[in-house]
Amino acid sequence: MMPSFRMTTTFVLLAGMILGGSKAQQLIPTFYGNTCPNLTTIVGGVLQQAVQSDIRIGAKLIRAHFHDCMVDGCDGSLLLDNDAANGIVSEKDATPNQTIDVDIVDDIKTALENACPGLVSCADILALGSQIGVSLAGGPTWQVPLGRRDSRTANQDGTSAIPSPFDDFSVLQRKFRDVGLDDSTDLVALSGAHTFGRAQCQTFSSRIGTDPTLDPTFSDVLAQICPQGGNVNALANLDSSTADDFDNNYYTNLQNNRGLLQTDQSLFSTTKASTVAIVNRFAGSQRNFFDAFVQSMINMGNISPLTGSNGEIRANCRRIN
Repeated sequence: MMPSFRMTTTFVLLAGMILGGSKAQQLIPTFYGNTCPNLTTIVGGVLQQAVQSDIRIGAKLIRAHFHDCMVDGCDGSLLLDNDAANGIVSEKDATPNQTIDVDIVDDIKTALENACPGLVSCADILALGSQIGVSLAGGPTWQVPLGRRDSRTANQDGTSAIPSPFDDFSVLQRKFRDVGLDDSTDLVALSGAHTFGRAQCQTFSSRIGTDPTLDPTFSDVLAQICPQGGNVNALANLDSSTADDFDNNYYTNLQNNRGLLQTDQSLFSTTKASTVAIVNRFAGSQRNFFDAFVQSMINMGNISPLTGSNGEIRANCRRIN
């Protein structure tokens, strides 16, 4: 049976101060309590139906939320299509985002516009949808701070701030620090989102047979999926043990040199890195991982959102009003 998507208080956490802003503001879980009281039920219903035909929905949503927040904050800019008339060059066409799939956001937005027209932002859809997607895969449930508004611009050049699977460990840490996230706990906890989802061969095939931090037996398995001269777009599970479950096996994989991406494995295999002890802690306690993951998701969701009268509430997530 699939876990409930209801926003129960498995973790009751209040919104923190918004990161990256010059002025302290608050996002609150009850932002739509009076204006769209069935918000969580509506979003959950769309996702529960979608996951029946695409088990990767949760992983796709959380990736989109992360990539959105890393570029000028959590403002839904990632979702905008090219729009020459308004000077918008889509972030989706940048290299880090070319495999991003946000069709599910359109479905959620349509359902919300029918029930609560003009009220719920696309940026909040990404945040709430990520939480529900995690819960549906067996992960934690938490109260998502809400109240973001949508940007009227995109920043394709800014996508260089998104961590790449080819980044050195020091670069990976710097990119987290640059947006106000912790380069140890937030980095390790948010990387745990790779406990579900897939990655294309082109993101890790250079490690096969060459990387001493890749378990040789696992390397041989990956070579079957991604043979030399094969399809670079073929997919492998980010978590080779429980591919579609949100659990802490991602971290035990790292302990066994079975991290798929080089950036994943670097969390454990970088000598004297502060992240090694955190990987060991999360591998030993799923509750420890879940608690840290929830707080880090809230931290990430607080990166420079638009609030108050800034931005807008888009009627269509793909274009400005």
